[in-house]
Amino acid sequence: MTETTPIAPSSRGPADHNVRSQIVEAATEHFSLYGYEKTTVSDLAKAIGFSKAYIYKFFDSKQAIGEVICANCLSAITNEVDEAIAGVSTASERLRRLFKTLVEASARLFFQDRKLYAIASAAAHERWQPVRAYEDHIRQVVMQIVLEGRKSGEFERKTPLDETANGIYLVMRPYIDPLLLQHNLDLAAEAHVQLSSLILRSLAP
Repeated sequence: MTETTPIAPSSRGPADHNVRSQIVEAATEHFSLYGYEKTTVSDLAKAIGFSKAYIYKFFDSKQAIGEVICANCLSAITNEVDEAIAGVSTASERLRRLFKTLVEASARLFFQDRKLYAIASAAAHERWQPVRAYEDHIRQVVMQIVLEGRKSGEFERKTPLDETANGIYLVMRPYIDPLLLQHNLDLAAEAHVQLSSLILRSLAP
């Protein structure tokens, strides 16, 4: 697999992972209950029992905490994707499973925890680093699948590779981008099946 930018954002302050994890865990719970926008760093400090100044030793802003939570959610999705396509023998089936897993994992996040989904929406809107890294990772996975399909003779080889991979990603995007998925949820289950078939027909040699 081609190397991609790590999804997790860089950290600040003391490298005390236990304290950082405690802050992130408490923030995740707090955001789930009260929402990202309505929560302040002062609210988090009271909930955790730390001073606001102490939290700022580890994170320079509420967004920095949100980025870690966002990165954790997106890493869970990419891990699920990697497991779904691992060991699949054909590029065509890998592409189908990629699209299916991305849609199902994204929709599950939307339905199971709407307040955390709001963090993902804010991250997508403001183009946080974990979102950019996630998109790069998905594009690289798509490109790798296309390369494998071309080597095996499953896919055509005339169209430039980057154009093909980006085109496939753009077809998937309305069903995996949190800002767009919320408007396409009713179609998502049917769309990934039909659009995967359409993509594969366009890739046929």
